[in-house]
Amino acid sequence: MKRYPYLPHTEQDIKEMLETIGVSSIEDLFVDVPKTISPEELKIPESRDEFTVKKILMGLARENKTLDEMRVFLGAGIYYRFIPSVVQHLASKPGFVTAYTPYQAEVSQGTLQALFEYQTMICELTGMEVTNASMYDGASALAEAMLMAVRISKKPKVILSKAVHPEYIRTVETYVKPQGIDVEFVDFDEKTGRTDYEALKKMISEDVGGVAIQQPNFFGVVEDLKAAREAIPEKVPFVVAADPIALALLEPPGSFGADIVVGEGQALGNFPALGGPGFGFFSTRMKHIRTMPGRLIGETKDVDGKTGYVMILQTREQHIRRSKATSNICSNHAHSAVMAAIYMSALGKEGIVEVAKRSANAAHYLAAALKGKGFDLTFSGPFLFEFVFNAGQDYEKKWHDMAEKGILGPLPLERLMPEMKGKALAATTELTTKEDIEALLEAIA
Repeated sequence: MKRYPYLPHTEQDIKEMLETIGVSSIEDLFVDVPKTISPEELKIPESRDEFTVKKILMGLARENKTLDEMRVFLGAGIYYRFIPSVVQHLASKPGFVTAYTPYQAEVSQGTLQALFEYQTMICELTGMEVTNASMYDGASALAEAMLMAVRISKKPKVILSKAVHPEYIRTVETYVKPQGIDVEFVDFDEKTGRTDYEALKKMISEDVGGVAIQQPNFFGVVEDLKAAREAIPEKVPFVVAADPIALALLEPPGSFGADIVVGEGQALGNFPALGGPGFGFFSTRMKHIRTMPGRLIGETKDVDGKTGYVMILQTREQHIRRSKATSNICSNHAHSAVMAAIYMSALGKEGIVEVAKRSANAAHYLAAALKGKGFDLTFSGPFLFEFVFNAGQDYEKKWHDMAEKGILGPLPLERLMPEMKGKALAATTELTTKEDIEALLEAIA
C-alpha cells in the first residue's frame, strides 16, 4: 500500500478503517468521481520528506517579488503601509486567531473587548455615534450602506458620484439592482476632479433614497462635503466612503451631516496580501442603529458588577426571520478588525496623524517632481495621498517595464476607466522615500 505523507495514521490504522467500511484501498473511495484527468497527466512527483518539500517550495517562493523588495506607488484602495511588529504579535494570539465568531461571550472576552475598542476608535475617526464589528470590505460596506439608505428613506433610487471607485460602483449595482433599486450617477468636474454638486442638486427628486460620495475620491481629490450636504435634502441619507488614514487629517464626515460612513480598513494594520483580506468599516447615527447591517459589540456588567462584553443587535438572517434581516452577511473580517484595533492603539492619535502627514508630504513632493519632468496633474482639486497625472499614451507599457525593475508604478487608469487612457493614479504612503521617488522619475521619464 502507498504511504500518504503528513497523515498520522499507520498502515495498520488505514487497513482497519478500510476493512470496516468494506473497501480494499483508498483509491476505491473515489470510484464514483469521473476521471477527467489521469494521474499521469497531472505529473505529480513522488512524495518526499518534509525538509526537501520545504526547500522546493521556498525556492519557488523566491522567484516571486514581494512588496518589501519593491518601490510601491500603487494604491486605488489598497495601500502598502508600515505595520508595527506589535500588531502581528498580539493578533497572532490563539484566542484571536481561532475565534471565528464570539458567540460564547464568557469565553470570548478578549476578542469582544478588542472589537468594542475598534468600534469606539472608528467612531472617533468618522465622527459618527455607532460602528458595527466590521464588514467584508470597503466595496460591500458601501453596497450595504446604499441598501440601508433605502431602508431608512423608503425611496427606490440611489445616486453615486462617478468619482467613487469603479469597483465599488460595480459592487453597489450588483447588490441593489436585483432588489429593484435604480442607480443613477452624478458626473465629476473635469477640471477639479470633484463631484459636480450643482448637477447633484438638480438630480434630487422625490424618489431618491440615498446619495454616496467618496472622501478622498477615487482620483485622490478631497471632496467638499459641506457643499455635498447642502446639495442633498436633509431627509435623503448621505453616505460617505472614506479613507480611514485620511480622516486623521480631514474633518470627519459626521461633522458635515453624513448619515452613514463606510470604507476599506486594510490600511489600518493589515498587509496588502494580493488585495486582501481587508475589512469594511461601517458607522452610522444612533437613530439608525436598528437598520444597520452586521453585528454590534456592547459593554455590560456581569452578575458580580464587573465589566463584560457581548454581541448585540445581530440582525442577520441566521439570527432572525429573513424578512426582518438587515443583512445576509453571515461572517465578517473580525480578525482583520482586531488587527486594526491593535494598530490604532499602538499608534495613538498622534501616530496616525504622523502617518497621514508623511504620506501627504511624499505625494506632494512626487507631484511637484512629476510636473518638473513635464507630467502635468489632471485635476486641480486638493489631494492628500493620491493624484492623477497625464502619463502619456504609452504608459501601460512603461508600467510593465517598471515592474520588471522593481517599481510598482502608479496605476494606469484605463484598466478601470477606459476613457482615462494615458492617465495614471499615483499613491504614496509613509514608506515612500526620496530614493523611491527618484527611481520612479528616472524610470517613467
